[in-house]
Amino acid sequence: MTAADAVVVPWSVIPDYHCFGCSPHNAAGLRLSFTPRPDGALEAAFRLGRAFESYPGVVHGGLIGVVCDEVMGNLIVLARNVPAFTVSQRTRFLTPLLIDREYRCVAMLPPERGPGPIAAHAEILDADGAVCASSTATYQPFDLHAVRDQLTLDDDEVALLDHALSTAKTFSPNGARP
Repeated sequence: MTAADAVVVPWSVIPDYHCFGCSPHNAAGLRLSFTPRPDGALEAAFRLGRAFESYPGVVHGGLIGVVCDEVMGNLIVLARNVPAFTVSQRTRFLTPLLIDREYRCVAMLPPERGPGPIAAHAEILDADGAVCASSTATYQPFDLHAVRDQLTLDDDEVALLDHALSTAKTFSPNGARP
């Protein structure tokens, strides 16, 4: 996948959004970008340097959970056109991730089951395709207007984001690109 294949997240309609995981405006963040896969999964390639280190040479485990959560959460937004808060997440570490190495996180959704919580699964793979970590999470969809008082968005930004979520179907979880 190339940079041209990267999907635009709905949050990008807010000029200075600072998501730790995916915003290009957050200098301290991960700056992840996402590419859809033909199987309906969402992928983010990444390389973390010493700023994200735990033990010498090892990526902090909490950041592995953040990467998985970010890819799973954005898959829900992109495939289902609804924002969702993480309500639970479990991450399993199989091998340490090393700093300054190439990895990719691949997130998948089960078939849609109607309203209510949404489950997701992610794996972090090394350059050889070996699974280094896996994560499962449950997300609760929400309506932007219902949580308006909890967000630091003004009315115009809520309207922009609401429009972006309702009109831009980037791809579907069955792999078809609209």
